[in-house]
Amino acid sequence: MALDQSALFELLGELQHTDLSDRVRSATEKLYQELIDAEATAFIGAAPFERAEGRTTHRNGSRPRTLTTTAGQLDLRIPKLRQGSFFPSLLERRRRVDQALFAQVSEAYVHGVSTRKVDDLVKALGADTGISKSEVSRICAGLDEDVAAFRDRPLGDATFPYVFVDATYCKARVGRCVVSQAVVVAVGVAADGHRQVLGFDVGDTESEPFWTAFFRSLKARGLGGVKLVVSDAHAGLVAAIRVAFQGVSWQRCRVHFMRNVLAKVNKTAGPMVAAIIRTVFRPARQARPGRGAVRRGRHAPRALASGSGRDAR
Repeated sequence: MALDQSALFELLGELQHTDLSDRVRSATEKLYQELIDAEATAFIGAAPFERAEGRTTHRNGSRPRTLTTTAGQLDLRIPKLRQGSFFPSLLERRRRVDQALFAQVSEAYVHGVSTRKVDDLVKALGADTGISKSEVSRICAGLDEDVAAFRDRPLGDATFPYVFVDATYCKARVGRCVVSQAVVVAVGVAADGHRQVLGFDVGDTESEPFWTAFFRSLKARGLGGVKLVVSDAHAGLVAAIRVAFQGVSWQRCRVHFMRNVLAKVNKTAGPMVAAIIRTVFRPARQARPGRGAVRRGRHAPRALASGSGRDAR
């Protein structure tokens, strides 16, 4: 089930089309405000209400400023000073945040916020504010609350008949070692076609117990009304679906199925085999007269998926 790095970016792009957008905007706004306040503290030489010998002036309220970004409109407050003026270099260099910001904040939601991610984000913004590690840790602590709120939010206010699940592997620091970790994601599709990221989790491997615990956590948060689960044919994943969603239909992912088949044929025959497989998944009403053999072959993927483990995927 391991996907390449491009597949991870496709997943992050998918998050932009879900209800996660408002949470990303809120997290981005909070992060911007923290960076602005930290730069103002460094400029003044003291934090609010702090007595310090290096203080050069005092704050005198703030003025509102709206920043347009790909994450949405950010309502920020720029500190005003009693003497002199202050404008954050963060906003001076970039009036509009590029796609890197949205990707960084989205990735923080997928992987969990870390001080390194925030530091990379500051560099992506082009701001050299001299934020200390302790300051970055404080910012991350605030963002952790938003991450936890999204991961633990209730799901009972809507019904998702269709659930797509998949995973990829990413490098993560566990203790003092950098190891490969499985990042699993579940995306729900409502009856009207609306998509929403239901949840995600990180584990050592895609074992049946790990998948089962992940599915049960979704159900404990209120996920119900599931009629179809779509995934690849990983043995542990399929077994976990049968345990956690008893009586629910399972369908093998067409994309993974196509990859598995094309991996078994030579490159010359690949385009022809791919064209034939696409006719297998064509709805019956679109099939040509006299192509009964093709229509009868629509259940071929199920037969081919009877294997288990990675070779069957």
